[in-house]
Amino acid sequence: MRYALGIEYDGTDFRGWQRLGDGSASLQGALEAALSFVAGHPVEVVCAGRTDSGVHGQCQVVHFDSTATRSEYAWLMGTNTRLPRSMAVRWVTPVSDAFHARFGARARRYRYRILNRRVRPALDARFVTWERLPLDADAMHQAAQALLGEHDFSAFRSSQCQAAHARRDMQRLDVSRHGEEIHVEVRANAFLHHMVRNLVGSLLPVGRGEQSVAWMKQVLDGRDRSLAGPTAPAQGLLFIGPLYPAQCQLPQEVTL
Repeated sequence: MRYALGIEYDGTDFRGWQRLGDGSASLQGALEAALSFVAGHPVEVVCAGRTDSGVHGQCQVVHFDSTATRSEYAWLMGTNTRLPRSMAVRWVTPVSDAFHARFGARARRYRYRILNRRVRPALDARFVTWERLPLDADAMHQAAQALLGEHDFSAFRSSQCQAAHARRDMQRLDVSRHGEEIHVEVRANAFLHHMVRNLVGSLLPVGRGEQSVAWMKQVLDGRDRSLAGPTAPAQGLLFIGPLYPAQCQLPQEVTL
């Protein structure tokens, strides 16, 4: 039987989502170990979108198959008792055998948080990026609108990216100020490796007044990673979660 689950995590102490051959801490490895204990047999999972080392997840969606007879409550509570405190399964539900967490997702959403004040963070240091120079959120938002729609995002693609092509459909890219924080909200059909962090790293010079609003469009059209800004730190990035068609019958937070 196939199941889908939603999981949240603090990615600080992990080498990223993907299970690694060297045995280092990965989110996938921790989840598979917990599920395998509950199932009584080895379980492998497929996620909606792999996150990098230090990146957090609000509702990562995963699917897995099991022959074990377990209630949704047993999967949920049993798995959580075996996970580290920085991970928690939020829900588990049976799904069709045709459901695929990665290929079935129609969109993916991220939020990047920037603490914009003179003093570095203490309480939120694991979850925000600090920028001490004043940022113009309105200028950053205006610059970001040039990236909406389907484009070749080669300028914001890491050299390690293994995607077949760089064309992506950017559905939302909003920048707004919330007190001392600036939030960058991003939604697209899919993302390239380090794409969101590279976008943020290019928006920061605009916010500091070092580049013009028009510069982001020039970088996009140039399709050259060396023309864009540096990669923003991982800790400010949160994978909010994917979105699926209503017929998948998943919780509302991951449904279109």
